Amino acid sequence: MKNIPYLLIATRFILAPVILLLAYFKGAESRFLIVGLMYFGLLTDIFDGIIARKVGSSSEKLRRLDSQTDLIFWLSLGFASYFLNPGLIKDEWYGILLIFVMEALCYMVSLWKFGKETCTHAFLSKMWGLSLLIAFTYLIGFQQTGWAFYLTVAFGFISHIDVILIVLLLPKWQYDVPSSYHAWKIRNGKERKKTVFFN
Repeated sequence: MKNIPYLLIATRFILAPVILLLAYFKGAESRFLIVGLMYFGLLTDIFDGIIARKVGSSSEKLRRLDSQTDLIFWLSLGFASYFLNPGLIKDEWYGILLIFVMEALCYMVSLWKFGKETCTHAFLSKMWGLSLLIAFTYLIGFQQTGWAFYLTVAFGFISHIDVILIVLLLPKWQYDVPSSYHAWKIRNGKERKKTVFFN
């Protein structure tokens, strides 16, 4: 049972190249299959954390592996969106560039301060993940950007600001910090409480 979370993470990791290959070689006919794989990947992301806590296998190693796999998984969907809808992606390049810059800043700040990548699994980041799900459903499944795209850009910007604040406030590197408010409490010596969300 303790290996199940790792198997779920590995499944999501394997889905990334599968999604890319489908988008590149199959094109439009693979749209709804890719959307289905995206939702399946999200389920593996939800349940790896739940199961890890139930069987007592949650650890720094697991959470860091989960974070980096999430990044690869969502990037694969981003590139798949480009293969399927290059015109739409080019039209919205400024929003996409903003998210890439914010993601890079999170890593740079964390590596500069702690020598490790971020692994906060913050609440706003989870909300951003849900907005990404909606945006990619519209973009890949229905070839639309609109409100879903702008919502995910806004959530992405806000959630990355929160992560940067978490990193700057924490006195030492920690994983699973729900928000910058919780990081502020940790900085001020208050007891850390585990806050469980859906992952």
